[in-house]
Amino acid sequence: MDLLVDGNHTAITEFILLGLTDDPILRVVLFIIILCIYLVTLSGNLSTLVLIRLSPELHHPMYFFLSNLAFADIGFSFSVTPNMLVNFLVEKNTISYVACGIQLGSTGFFGAAECFLLAAMAYDRFVAICSPLLYSTKMSTQVCVQLLVVTYTVELSCSDVNVPAIVPSFSAGTVIVVTVFIIAVSYIYILITILMMRSTEGRHKAFSTCTSHLTAVTLYFGTVFFIYVMPKSSYSTDQNKVVSVFYMVVIPMLNPLIYSLRNKEIKRVLKRKLGRRTFSQ
Repeated sequence: MDLLVDGNHTAITEFILLGLTDDPILRVVLFIIILCIYLVTLSGNLSTLVLIRLSPELHHPMYFFLSNLAFADIGFSFSVTPNMLVNFLVEKNTISYVACGIQLGSTGFFGAAECFLLAAMAYDRFVAICSPLLYSTKMSTQVCVQLLVVTYTVELSCSDVNVPAIVPSFSAGTVIVVTVFIIAVSYIYILITILMMRSTEGRHKAFSTCTSHLTAVTLYFGTVFFIYVMPKSSYSTDQNKVVSVFYMVVIPMLNPLIYSLRNKEIKRVLKRKLGRRTFSQ
């Protein structure tokens, strides 16, 4: 880090970043790969967001949370990837103190958003499968908006970079524990309900509605546990870099693919929209 000495005070002006590699050829290759991933992330999540907002048949709680997850993925990727791409093209990888604070705050904000939105989606699946007759009441528009407000309110409290380092760390740990608990309890009740179903078709349908969400949860929280929970001595710095890139760059790209490719309703609406556009031309 670079220091600025003013009298008896020393101020940090910028941090020197380690980077992923010092090999110039590999830096170019990584730049191209990550740029492609970033473009797919933006196009995939923007398409999901716009499709859900413009399609009345997708105005349901599950898609309401999915559209907000797409927004969080865009913000999460945008907070890290552009600066990473720039650093591939310059010799000295540095970041200013202010930029570092902004990046830390934005990643904390959108990272907490991912956690709470995945928890809200687990609760939505729990209500849909375990209490289908009360679904419209328990997951009304008012309830969905309240859950979203709580999500962003808690995020703001977890992304304050003007407090001692131990406080954000404790807040992040609390967010992980609370959201994992909500998801685990929801799926325990879902599993019990599915096992009590007599119809094989009903079981298959119930399982299929949860597959995409479970995949997204496993990928996201799996990397979160590796980065924030596992002891630092159990893996190398290079392994941490790889997992961090997967966590911040790749997962935001995978989420729209996971939910869109396995969701018949989204695929049907998308085909109809594309069909109308082709026919009108």
